[in-house]
Amino acid sequence: MSEATGLARIGFVGLGIMGAHMAGHLLAAGHPLRVTNRSPDKARPLIERGAVWCDTPAAVAAGADVVITMVGHPHDVEEVWLGADGVLAQARDALLIDMSTSSPELAQRLARAAAARGCRALDAPVSGGELGAREARLSIMAGGAPEAFGQALPVLQRLGETIVHTGGPGNGQHTKMCNQLLIASTIMGVCEGLAYARSAGLDPELVLHCIGGGAAASFQLKVMGPKIVQGDFAPGFMIEHFVKDLSIALAEADRMRLQLPGAAQARKLYAQLAEQGHAREGTQALARLYGAAA
Repeated sequence: MSEATGLARIGFVGLGIMGAHMAGHLLAAGHPLRVTNRSPDKARPLIERGAVWCDTPAAVAAGADVVITMVGHPHDVEEVWLGADGVLAQARDALLIDMSTSSPELAQRLARAAAARGCRALDAPVSGGELGAREARLSIMAGGAPEAFGQALPVLQRLGETIVHTGGPGNGQHTKMCNQLLIASTIMGVCEGLAYARSAGLDPELVLHCIGGGAAASFQLKVMGPKIVQGDFAPGFMIEHFVKDLSIALAEADRMRLQLPGAAQARKLYAQLAEQGHAREGTQALARLYGAAA
């Protein structure tokens, strides 16, 4: 703990669309904050507010009570934690929280590696996209020991509203896969409904207003629906990351001998969009393939 503030000293690795907002909330709450990111420019606003820049994840972890990682792909998580300049090279008696969406198997492996170095680990992926991160309204699903979750809770409460301990290591990632699977089929439905509305000559905005209060209501309809109608494909969550998530989910389903045709179709469509050059647009850009957008 910081002698000056009595608050946990936090290291934060990964300042992308969501991570920058999350780190900002911790800084605003008074936590001494050390940060690093693949692109140093993204750290500048936080440094101007008092965060300390570090060149490596290892340097971020040195002396930290809590280290949070929020990066893109499982191989990024592995490098940030286990690499020569990774978090575990310097973390001592720390709580390590990976809030990336990654594989359950990797989360379990990281928990074992952390324990071997005298640290505690949580896999705590989030849902809510850039909007949820900006407004500190994320849903956070945490896997790990109950004691680690209890220690993490005051920090996680700075970042989200719905915070659930889902079980042991890897269970946070499994829960996030459930979240992504639901989104995959729901966003396809939103695109199909709006494509139908346009083809039938209806006013899409009027349709959204009408059906948004009924059984079809969802985050995807209420938030992504208007973006689709307006042709706004700016990312709150990028297609390239959604393809990654669906690939993890489908690999886990194969391991469990579970058929998920909706997820398989969504991955196929999103992979098609990525190949067409739209990998860094938001997931609502699926509407391009349906002709549902303006």
